[in-house]
Amino acid sequence: MFDRPRSGERAILVHLKFPQEDSREELDEFRELVTSAGANPIAVVKGSRSRPHPRFFVGSGKAEEIRSAVEEHNAEVVLFNHVLSPSQERNLEEFLKCRVLDRTGVILDIFAQRAQSHEGKLQVELAQLKHLSTRLVRGWTHLERQKGGIGLRGPGETQLETDRRLLSVRIKTIRKRLAKVQGQRQQGRRNRKRRDAITVSLVGYTNAGKSTLFNRVSGAGVLVEDKLFATLDPTMRRVDLGQNEQIVLADTVGFIRHLPHDLVTAFHSTLEETREADLLLHVVDASSERRDENINSVNVVLDQIEADKVTQIIVYNKIDLLADTPARVDRDESGKVWRIWVSASSGAGIDDLRKILHEVCYEKPDLYQHQEVFEGELYDKYDSRNMAES
Repeated sequence: MFDRPRSGERAILVHLKFPQEDSREELDEFRELVTSAGANPIAVVKGSRSRPHPRFFVGSGKAEEIRSAVEEHNAEVVLFNHVLSPSQERNLEEFLKCRVLDRTGVILDIFAQRAQSHEGKLQVELAQLKHLSTRLVRGWTHLERQKGGIGLRGPGETQLETDRRLLSVRIKTIRKRLAKVQGQRQQGRRNRKRRDAITVSLVGYTNAGKSTLFNRVSGAGVLVEDKLFATLDPTMRRVDLGQNEQIVLADTVGFIRHLPHDLVTAFHSTLEETREADLLLHVVDASSERRDENINSVNVVLDQIEADKVTQIIVYNKIDLLADTPARVDRDESGKVWRIWVSASSGAGIDDLRKILHEVCYEKPDLYQHQEVFEGELYDKYDSRNMAES
């Protein structure tokens, strides 16, 4: 979407507080996003509003404060921890005299850097182009319709219209390629079903430790980094549970609050691995202060991709970062496992997890049907009891 410099960019972060729950974002998480994107946050401009300003998103006084910060720190980009409209982004760039990106743009940039597989690159490009198509006007406002005359006659459309047409052609091409890849994935899933292979998919908030847990259980060597969205391309491995019984374990991309809709749409074929799984291990960072909010955010995305009905077990990871919290297995009154406490880093509780996988997939598969573990009496009763224990 833009040329990235070789060194980190000097960035001003903008974070506003809104009374509406669905508009709230976390500043610490945004800092992690910005750092993961390779930028260097040098200053933060905070504020609060009852609702976004239609022109600048922030008020005129706050816009002046941001411009002063840009000039003082010689910043190259201003990053908003919110979703801006194309007109707001354009107005801010004209006023601040530097590039402006919103939260969606930052996440898209991270995905563009992390995509390694052919499919991943196509999915990211599709999301970028769909996002960029609404923002093309800011780059061509200086061009007028091409004039007539010898050597000046054009195709009868503005440069903006030409670029929109070219974008549309490219988007159609990418969708055709992704459809072919999706067909290959579906064939792979059909082959696994014919072999009666049980698929277990790891899901969870980004940086919850899914890849570390995946490596610990499967013995694979996928990339592990303390960064948001370190894993983008899905990885699948066979795991031997003993007694000549195996499962297919899948490591998937992490979710985040307000995950851009374009990304959910673009990664539809990849996320189908989650929807078609026999069991979901919902990995949660037990040490995070926002773990309940993160659980809800993951459930929202699972609902969007129609994976909310798949049997799900919560895996509370990183217990090594909690004081006096041993590895254990929580069951409900009927004996069903609904939460496991482990540390993928130290290996605590991993043997219990493998036993539970064998129980759910082979010993008592009929016992484990879809259950609402985050709503109603089950969650309230057992969460309050186990929170008191921990």
